[in-house]
Parts: sequence; structure tokens; C-alpha cells
Amino acid sequence: MDKVHNVAVIVGSLRKDSINRKVANALAELAPAELKLSIVEIGHLPIYNQDSDENPPTAMTEFRARIKMADAVLFVTPEHNRSVPAALKNALDIASRPYGKNAWSGKPGAVVSASPGAPGGFGANHHLRQSLVFLNVPAMAQPEAYIGGADKLFDANGKLINDETRKFLQDFMQAYVAWITTNTKS
Repeated sequence: MDKVHNVAVIVGSLRKDSINRKVANALAELAPAELKLSIVEIGHLPIYNQDSDENPPTAMTEFRARIKMADAVLFVTPEHNRSVPAALKNALDIASRPYGKNAWSGKPGAVVSASPGAPGGFGANHHLRQSLVFLNVPAMAQPEAYIGGADKLFDANGKLINDETRKFLQDFMQAYVAWITTNTKS
């Protein structure tokens, strides 16, 4: 077997019954053996304030360390007002600071957006990609992953029940393995 890549999964939704957390869990179940996905929580992070760079709260330093240790990052996000949720943007800011110590830099990334609506979080997906360019995260361009009608894809226990979506997510994860392999420094 090839090297196992540790992937930090950032779920943009903080909801208890989050559709995007269900998608993230499905991705972890469908991931090839070369990937080990771990959700890195963001809901407990304080709002980023540059004044805290000199003496950051423990939650911030632990989060930065988790991102720094990851080989790659996978973002699974809903759309809020055609953009990413505030908690996700805050997490991006926290791990990119202080200036010159960007924990995201160089980590191969991918974005999945899911929503009950038909566009599947298209706006959030693309808005997040704009930030990833600046953060030096090479984001996988294809296949794109916008999952519309996501509220109907899971059973009461949060298990994926749609075979077409399962196949799509398996193919997405296979492409992501190739992306990580191509974009990881030896």
C-alpha cells in the first residue's frame, strides 16, 4: 500500500444535525485506504484577533498544530449568503496567522459543498477557493463537488442512502488521492 495521508477535515457547519457533517462522515467511510480523514473541530475557536498572536489562547495553538501536522485538508461546507460560514472563515484566519506562519501553506486541498438547495453551495465553494489561493493551498479543480438536495441523501442515523451520490463521492475521493500524491512534497 502507498503512504497513508492524514487529512484534516474542516466542516463549516456547527449545527448538531449538520448535513455537511454527514457528508464529511460519508467521505471518511468512502475514502480509499491511502487516506485517513479526521474532523478537526472549529466551533470552540475564539474569534481571531491579531492582538492574540503574541499570547494565543490554547484553542488557537492546538488548532494550528493540528493543521500543521496534516498532510492535506478537505473542506466540507454549507453556503451562508453566497459565502462560507463565519466559523469557517475564522478557522482559515486563525491557522494562517501570525503572518509568516501559515499552517495551511502547501497542503493539497479539496472543497465539497452541500445544501438542501439545488445549487449545492456553489457560491460558498467558489468563495472558499478564493481564500485558498491566497493561503497557498493547491485546491483540486476537478471533479467539482456541489451536492444539492443533500437533506434527502441520508437516513435518520446520518448514513448515506443514495447510490448515485455514493458513487460520485467515491470517485471524488479517488481523484483526491491522486491530487494529494501529485501535490505532496516527498
